[in-house]
Amino acid sequence: MSDVQRPLPPKKDVALALLEREPSVFIHLDPRRPGVSVPKWFTGQPQLILQVGMNMAIAIPDLKVDDDGISCTLSFNRAPFWCRLPWHAIWALVSEDQRGMVWPEDIPADLAAQKQQRPAVAPPQKPAKRPRPRLAAVAPPSSDDERSDEAADEARARDRARPQLESVEAGERLGAGEAPARDAGAAVRPLAPVPAPAPALAPVRSTEEREDDESGGSGEPEPKPRQGAGKPKRELPPYLRVIK
Repeated sequence: MSDVQRPLPPKKDVALALLEREPSVFIHLDPRRPGVSVPKWFTGQPQLILQVGMNMAIAIPDLKVDDDGISCTLSFNRAPFWCRLPWHAIWALVSEDQRGMVWPEDIPADLAAQKQQRPAVAPPQKPAKRPRPRLAAVAPPSSDDERSDEAADEARARDRARPQLESVEAGERLGAGEAPARDAGAAVRPLAPVPAPAPALAPVRSTEEREDDESGGSGEPEPKPRQGAGKPKRELPPYLRVIK
């Protein structure tokens, strides 16, 4: 196999082939070379990329490709400028789909040195796979654990069965002799009817008492006169005093 490299095709043929098949072409050139006509603010840099085409949305009516190079009117900051790009200043022609040609002998020396000094970009590494978690066998609970669980369940059941006492606020305490307030929503039990009192029985009186009532008497025995009640009281002598 021969190590002799084949000569690259002429730049004019490559430019015409790309312009006829692609919407636009990117021209890589050195604006410092003699014969280049571009805006002045580009003439001090080692590389300039311009986009031209025959099928672009904004047409370039004066686009011309001949033996001397490429010439056309382009817009820079919305201002038209006629550009002349000789072939010795162009070192690459690339289409929108990254197809084209590069002429290494025409690449600016300072630009080639910058590319050689750049470290090679390492391909992205795939993220390391995380180890899968291992499943471990769990021993069945022992009889002591089962007993402790049963005792805990019984204790919780007893705690739930006990009535819970609630604290009474100071404003809710009842004073002495005060009846508790009845809840409006609580059900009220009906009171049982009170039986009527039985009629009182009159005492049984004797025949004599009934006769006295009929005769108009009070039914009480007449008081007997006391002995000596008819005698006048004896007056005390004047020299005697009553001692209490």
